[in-house]
Amino acid sequence: MRSSLGGRRAGRVAVAFALPLVLGFAAVPVLAEPSPTAGEVAPDRRSGTEQNGVALLRVIVPDQAGVDRLNSMGVDLAEYKKPLDDGIEVHAVLSPQEAEELRGLGFDVRGAISDQADFAENAAERRAAITSAEKAAAAEADTLTPLRAEWFTSLDDQRFLSVEVKSSATDAQTVLTVTWDGGKGTAPDSGGTATMSRFTDAGQYMYHRFNTPLTVTEIPTRVTVTSSRGGSVTVPVTKWLGEKRKAPGKHYVADFVDHYMDPTETADRITTLAREFPKVAEIVDLPYKTNGYRRAAQAQFGTAAANTFYVSSRAYGHEGGNDVSVALVKPDTASSPVSVSVTGKNVVVNLATDGSAAVSSTARQVVDALNGDAAASALLTAATYRGDAGGGVVAAAPATRLADDLKAPPSVSRDPFQMKALRIGKTRDGSKTGVFLYCQEHAREWVTPLVCVETAERLLRNYARDERTRKLVDGLDIFIVPTVNPDGAHYSMYDYNFQRRNMTNHCAANAADPARRNSWGVDLNRNFSVGSVFDGYSGASTTCTSDTFAGPAELSEPEAKNEVWLTQRYPNIKFAMNTHSYGGYFMWPPGAYKTAGRELLPRVDFGTENFFWSASDHILSAVQSWRGTGIWPGRTGPVPDVLYSAAGNSADEHWFSRGIIGWDFEVGADVYDPATKRFQAVGFQPEFAEGHQEAMEFASGQIAILEVAKAFADDRERPGSDLKVTDRTGTSTTFTFEVDEPANVYYTLDGSRPTLNSPKLAAAGMREGAQRITVEKTTEVRWFAVDIAGNVEKNYKPEGNGNNHRKEKVEVRGTR
Repeated sequence: MRSSLGGRRAGRVAVAFALPLVLGFAAVPVLAEPSPTAGEVAPDRRSGTEQNGVALLRVIVPDQAGVDRLNSMGVDLAEYKKPLDDGIEVHAVLSPQEAEELRGLGFDVRGAISDQADFAENAAERRAAITSAEKAAAAEADTLTPLRAEWFTSLDDQRFLSVEVKSSATDAQTVLTVTWDGGKGTAPDSGGTATMSRFTDAGQYMYHRFNTPLTVTEIPTRVTVTSSRGGSVTVPVTKWLGEKRKAPGKHYVADFVDHYMDPTETADRITTLAREFPKVAEIVDLPYKTNGYRRAAQAQFGTAAANTFYVSSRAYGHEGGNDVSVALVKPDTASSPVSVSVTGKNVVVNLATDGSAAVSSTARQVVDALNGDAAASALLTAATYRGDAGGGVVAAAPATRLADDLKAPPSVSRDPFQMKALRIGKTRDGSKTGVFLYCQEHAREWVTPLVCVETAERLLRNYARDERTRKLVDGLDIFIVPTVNPDGAHYSMYDYNFQRRNMTNHCAANAADPARRNSWGVDLNRNFSVGSVFDGYSGASTTCTSDTFAGPAELSEPEAKNEVWLTQRYPNIKFAMNTHSYGGYFMWPPGAYKTAGRELLPRVDFGTENFFWSASDHILSAVQSWRGTGIWPGRTGPVPDVLYSAAGNSADEHWFSRGIIGWDFEVGADVYDPATKRFQAVGFQPEFAEGHQEAMEFASGQIAILEVAKAFADDRERPGSDLKVTDRTGTSTTFTFEVDEPANVYYTLDGSRPTLNSPKLAAAGMREGAQRITVEKTTEVRWFAVDIAGNVEKNYKPEGNGNNHRKEKVEVRGTR
């Protein structure tokens, strides 16, 4: 984002010369210091709890085009999007300067989320529905298609109502109003009324919904939706979530995490677990080591862009770069040429002087002298400031030691990190259905590795004492990677808490000065090869300082390569879960689109989509079972439908390349405040008391994913289906198919045997259920159903010669 908003101007360069101080470290990681150490070049982006540093801020845009614009600019957006009455709320990590630059571009940047301070007031309400209704009064009545009408409970047993309806009138003037009853046994007028909001994405109308679920006292039995254009529909209200779960056995144990853990701790934790439970667990060392928690040491000299230059050590800081020093010396003689001398690791630049003995060396001349000296260039490289010509005259400076500015304690290795997967299962020979659980692709999401660690602990420590756990471990092959991004996560915990990416600096010299150090790295969840920014998809950047930087190429990063290697090395992996934070989302592929025309990656087929929805009830009910958190229906579904496009994400990689059914968790659901009657976001790093609760409830969700995978592995039941006529006229009949479990239906209308190459029942539209098929003459329909596990209705052999498929004649009046 920094490049998109323009570089810093002369006179605004942060410069320091003194040696850095040595800091002490707490035993448990804390937020990065908001102020630089003495002698340190202050980074452009500094974190802190006050507004003198980078903060997680609310940004309000009028529509999805605004979100896409922020994405294209490389703004560091959280995985969070919430519709408002007058636009869309997203959260962005911004420095004060970046916030002001966005405001200067017309963006509405508001209060902080991360420290819960100075919340801004909500924007003015949308224009009055009465005015819109008057404009539309003369229009033709629209058709309303109900998508969902559900109630659910969340924390403190608070009840909520969620409704989604699609109007055939897609213009912005169409207003939908929902009326609901007060529940069974109440008076007809004892419910309530609310206006719905129009949901658009990439400029296209999707449907109407509430910005946030509505609180209700009693459970409604039905809702009626009326349109300003005359349409109306009444539907029953069903329950969302709350599927009854069998209580765990009396000896079941849980709650194994008591603080935020860095990647060194999580790696040690799973290694210890594997040693403790060798009969059912082992460590898989992933083949690609990361670049490591390490950097070149640097120092910067100058007071303005024209006379500023910086140096970077050839060796990493911990390998000797931190021992290099540079001094700028003014000779006492006139007309002296610039020269460089090196003693050990101490570099001295003797500045040039003019006829009056005044310094005449420019920043460019000093850079060229350092890079041209064999001894100096063996120790370091030099560059002018952010591509400046370097024509300004430099000043003398005392010896300044280069520093990598890394603050982690010695317990955190500076060497390339050996990523590990904990493999759990009684039978680990590839014969069992595999499940891949992975966390913390984004460094600043501190809760997520706790989810993976807690899941591993529950599986292994309950194996001998809980029958349900034993069935999961005996019947599945489970791979758990608590931290996909170890280098970035170390940096987030000890240096800059808002770090999203890994630590690999792919920037050229014009963006590699020390003040840029919080702006380097690759967004690992944008580095994969399917639907990437290199393929033209939205939601990632090719700018090296963007927080959604996709890398120099697809799969350029070892962390991403390790994910791909694991799923290729173990082709029995059929399910995956990528855990992120925050906002309380449950999503699945496709995850990216091209902004022009909202060109999505191919949607999953109708049967698989139904499988996702069916599994979501089981999984999210397990999340809810811990403390009552209800994930909203509106935050459940394919990634672009509920959040935004994420080009090059890992779930798409695993699904489209290897057919792995994958989900994405965003832990940390908004917390409802009964006093203000508003939902409040929790942020990436909530107080541990809240983070602990999130880890516990989403570990329960991961266990439920394993239960879904086990049911899939054990599924031998054949699906059943029926043909259902939905409409008849004098000249046509419309029908669809109903199935008794998530399954695909293949059919023919020409009397031929249906096969897997026959037309397949599709979705009528996003969240609209099965398509309707219309025939204009009496037709014999032949079909069969296949569930997700591959079981075929009536044991029909699609590629054989049998005729035990389903068939039924659909009559059209007046034809035979």
